Amino acid sequence: MADPVLITISGSLRREATNRKLLAEAVRVFGPASVVEAGLNLPLYDGDAEVSEGIPPAVQKLSDQIAAADAVAISTPEYNKGPSGVLKNALDWVSRTEGNPWADKPVAVMSAAAGRAGGEQAQALLRGFLVPFQPRVLSGPGVHLAGSSKEFDEAGRLISAQYEAALTKLMQKLRAELSC
Repeated sequence: MADPVLITISGSLRREATNRKLLAEAVRVFGPASVVEAGLNLPLYDGDAEVSEGIPPAVQKLSDQIAAADAVAISTPEYNKGPSGVLKNALDWVSRTEGNPWADKPVAVMSAAAGRAGGEQAQALLRGFLVPFQPRVLSGPGVHLAGSSKEFDEAGRLISAQYEAALTKLMQKLRAELSC
């Protein structure tokens, strides 16, 4: 059997974002896969622009990538007690594409944030945002990386055995969902 396709979606646009690092670690512990890193550098959703110009090519590409994936891993920062605006904007845009690329798709949600709760509130809201799309969002274990800028070594590897264990278990559960 060919390697599964795993799409990673970081709610942060920064190249060195800890959410991107967390997703890289998730990919590592997930095991063999064809990995697609989603791009969220999308225009702001505007219903008038959608009517006059249609779905932007970058949005359609993201929707197609989600549809083609066997599983999805999303990591969000927490900004003002919620997920990032770029992530919410991407969800809003993808909801406007034909069909529902999220339907019954296994999804692992995690977060890396500066605060001491590690993005727990952002994750809770993100899970709510995903409900209309009806994916199979894993219930846990929770991966809420607190003080995230201090949780990676120079090579981008997690330094906490506790976080690595939780992430490994989450990604094992995501892989197990592929056979469901």
